[in-house]
Amino acid sequence: MGSQQLSTGVLGTVTDPDGAHVAGVVVQLSATSSDARMETVTDTSGAFFFTHVMAGQYKLTASKSGLEGTVEHLRVEPDKLPQPLQITLHHATPTGDAAQAMQFSDEPNYTVAGVTDWTAVGGHGSDSTLRTSESLAIATATLLQSNRIDRHETAAEVELEQQVHDQEQRGNNAQAQELAHNALQKYGSANLYRLAGEVDEKSGDALAAVHEFELAAKLDPSELNEFEWGSELLLHRAILQAEEVFQHGVDAYPESVRMQTALGAALFASARYQDAAARLCKASDLAPADEEPYQFMGKVELAAPYALTCLEPHMQRYVQLKPKSSEASYLYAMAILKRQESAPDQQAVAQAETLLRQAVNLDARCSDGYLELGVLAAQRKDLPTAVGYYTKAIAADPKMAEAYYRLAKIYERTGESEKAKAAFAMHEKLVEEQKATTEQQRRAVKQFLFARPGDAPTVVTP
Repeated sequence: MGSQQLSTGVLGTVTDPDGAHVAGVVVQLSATSSDARMETVTDTSGAFFFTHVMAGQYKLTASKSGLEGTVEHLRVEPDKLPQPLQITLHHATPTGDAAQAMQFSDEPNYTVAGVTDWTAVGGHGSDSTLRTSESLAIATATLLQSNRIDRHETAAEVELEQQVHDQEQRGNNAQAQELAHNALQKYGSANLYRLAGEVDEKSGDALAAVHEFELAAKLDPSELNEFEWGSELLLHRAILQAEEVFQHGVDAYPESVRMQTALGAALFASARYQDAAARLCKASDLAPADEEPYQFMGKVELAAPYALTCLEPHMQRYVQLKPKSSEASYLYAMAILKRQESAPDQQAVAQAETLLRQAVNLDARCSDGYLELGVLAAQRKDLPTAVGYYTKAIAADPKMAEAYYRLAKIYERTGESEKAKAAFAMHEKLVEEQKATTEQQRRAVKQFLFARPGDAPTVVTP
């Protein structure tokens, strides 16, 4: 057997110009006689390790945040473990391909330093827009489930992922984490960093997860890795950072419906409503038959403080594509009504009412449709019809607080004081329950804290 068929390992540590060990350094081992290349990332002690390295001549490079180090001529001999290498980083000015590869290392100039309870931090706009941005963040994370991206995994990685998922399905999250982290320590590939990030997020360790997603994207800036990194940031209210990652993803993958949609969600969260709508419309135009962009557009339209230019014609297309969809009819009706706030048009209102009736006929559980039909009837002073629609809305969704409130106001106007009192009481009860539920959900989703060079240490809230 020739020596080139035998393999061994390469290990070492990376230090900065001051001699301190550096974690998170991208280390690349490249064969000088072929295109073979391996990558890993240093651990918290600055150490790296490559396994199954074929005998031959290699070049070893390390890079992070505008620093780089190189071993130009490294000879790997069969069945002989080399002495540990010491690489010292020095300042460098990357150009060409190197600059592109290090883009995420150089910018942004911050790091996730901790997490905190974000319920007192607040957000842009009203509570309605804040709740919508939270809903969009959760929906963004689920986009991967409906449209899988090719993960380009090795057979060993696929097998490991299945083992991890088997443990998760059995409720053995600790064992799933142990499997993923043990593999990560041995091999350190982008796929394994992403897998570890997924496991840690499910287990509640968001701080570890975001670092792992970031390293996966730095090692391999694929659509999947960039999307998962951005989704993790958005989910934990790192809105500007998520927007930056998704913008890079859109630039790199302009035909990605998923990436355009995610960028729209991030822009909405930062109160850039027209820009958010434009991205969602772009996503829809890329794949008109996909329902997700329309669903995102609908949420944005309902919560935005004003009508958004491009959404109404897209909602019309949604109805044309899905004529049997209650959701499509409802969202198109609401887009039309949103426009009436600035340009009243009775014919358009009549069209919206027809769409709302169509929505509730298609789905008797469309509580929002019944509610809006009640609002339109009340505006015409047709109070008995309004009461009927509000009652149907409550029957479809007994926790619809707004329907109880509007019903109470009508009872108050018609002198039915006991009914009004009971409806107001239900409204207050449901509002308090919803507030408690929302606060509990927000406390469960910790917000990331960021640090820049020179910042004081961050206190991490468990």
